[in-house]
Amino acid sequence: MPRLSERIGTSIGFQMDHLTAAARRDLMGRIRGQDTAPEMRVRRVLHRLGFRFRVHRRDLPGTPDVLLPRYKTAIFVHGCFWHRHPGCKRASQPVTNTEKWKQKFVRNIERDRIVERELSALGWAVTVIWECEATNEEALSKKLLLLLKGSR
Repeated sequence: MPRLSERIGTSIGFQMDHLTAAARRDLMGRIRGQDTAPEMRVRRVLHRLGFRFRVHRRDLPGTPDVLLPRYKTAIFVHGCFWHRHPGCKRASQPVTNTEKWKQKFVRNIERDRIVERELSALGWAVTVIWECEATNEEALSKKLLLLLKGSR
């Protein structure tokens, strides 16, 4: 059992993390950037709807998660926490080391804007599917059909 000082860290007076610093570091290190569960759901729905696509084209800005060349559409599947989905409960603010996290989130959002501008300048339509939107596959199907019918 970790000592109390290891469990509390710098969060005295705030909501305490139930993990030790080492356990939290290990957990955060296992977060993937590609082929995440929400991304796989989006790809599965697109495939089921009959769309064909490419994934993670490194020659394009931001390496889009899903690319539909026929529709000139790039889809990014953003995690609500990492990309700060407005109004989403998953976009919570960490209690410890808040300044570091704020800076990281600001950089992520700014990078997203830059990538979207660069892709738009190259003629691509850019769409963001949020992690929480990918949980309901029926609603996701409708959203993707509306998006891509307008691109035909």
